[in-house]
Amino acid sequence: MKTIAVIGGGITGVTTAYALAKRGLDVTLYERHRYPAMETSFANGGQLSASNAEAWNHWSTVLKGLKWMWRHDAPLLVRPAASWHQLSWFAEFLGAMPRYRDNTIATARMAVAARQHLYAWAAEENIEFDLKRKGILHIYHDKAGFDHAAQVTRLLAQGGLERRAVTPSEMRAIEPTLAGDYYGGFYTDSDASGDIHKFTVGMAAAIERLGVRCVYGSDIGRLSADGRGVLVGARGGATYDGVVVCAGNGSRRFGAMLGDHVNVYPVKGYSITVNLTTPESQLGAPQVSLLDDATKLVASRLGQDRLRIAGTAEFNGMNRDIRADRIRPLVDWVERCFPDVNTRSVVPWAGLRPTMPDMMPKVGRGRAPGVFYNTGHGHLGWTLAAVTADAVAEAVLRDSRR
Repeated sequence: MKTIAVIGGGITGVTTAYALAKRGLDVTLYERHRYPAMETSFANGGQLSASNAEAWNHWSTVLKGLKWMWRHDAPLLVRPAASWHQLSWFAEFLGAMPRYRDNTIATARMAVAARQHLYAWAAEENIEFDLKRKGILHIYHDKAGFDHAAQVTRLLAQGGLERRAVTPSEMRAIEPTLAGDYYGGFYTDSDASGDIHKFTVGMAAAIERLGVRCVYGSDIGRLSADGRGVLVGARGGATYDGVVVCAGNGSRRFGAMLGDHVNVYPVKGYSITVNLTTPESQLGAPQVSLLDDATKLVASRLGQDRLRIAGTAEFNGMNRDIRADRIRPLVDWVERCFPDVNTRSVVPWAGLRPTMPDMMPKVGRGRAPGVFYNTGHGHLGWTLAAVTADAVAEAVLRDSRR
């Protein structure tokens, strides 16, 4: 039986280990934290959102970044750094702009396919993760935003996703708790939301039942491949027939060790979890997941007593600091859009989304024999993980039969 090491215990690593184990491979998973899902997979926005598949490689994104550069509470904030990594990433981002249309369609297609894998795995392993299959409502404050969304909707349709325009009155019928004035919205009833941390922890338990060895607390210092196997330098080192790098922002470093250019950049996002401690808050919080395009914020109801608000994009290197001036706009948004929700109990969080310059995850072979990647999913790791895990596991299986 072929032996495979998986590097990383977040959503992509755990689902990859699961897909490999289900194919009968001998799998060992390495995670530097004591537990799975402790970084980017800990407290994201919760959306399983094929409707958010639009690539960022568009001139409107560039203009917003320049416009908001000195605004500390901006939805998109670039903190210029004299680093080759940041400069090279932005250069590749601009170079990928001609592929904006094709990449948006391809991402939508992957996101639609990912749902069936994720739902099937959760059902098979009996994982409870606050899943709500009530769709996602995108809300727009002006005609310009709504018109751009209409163009995106046509691209998503080519990727197999249906969503429909809705009027302000239809928006309130879909989510009666939503307050404020809006130009219109788009509703994707096939989208869903759920708790990524609960799902990943549940899958981590499932892979152990399948025989995967999970080595937690292992900060791997080196990886090397010599054509005969892959050496994982953790706890004295061990050699495997192959490796799948699912290490999030660490994938760039591991890729360099293995001779591959994996230019992931840590795009920082913030979230708050509002504890719905009163009956009024529970009644006043939304049941349908939302995305406010102007503020780049999403909202997801997690069970009876939690509301997750997340979003923004900050280019600030590996900085994990939770800044009050970045959290305040999230709280303000809740109080403005859902005035009956009590914001006395709010838990802030910040995570670093591992993002490739073209907004497409790196999935598949590396240069060296036995080396594979499943990383760089950006803001869609939760949405895409199941389908990319299945794809890379199938590629590893084919390789192991040679």
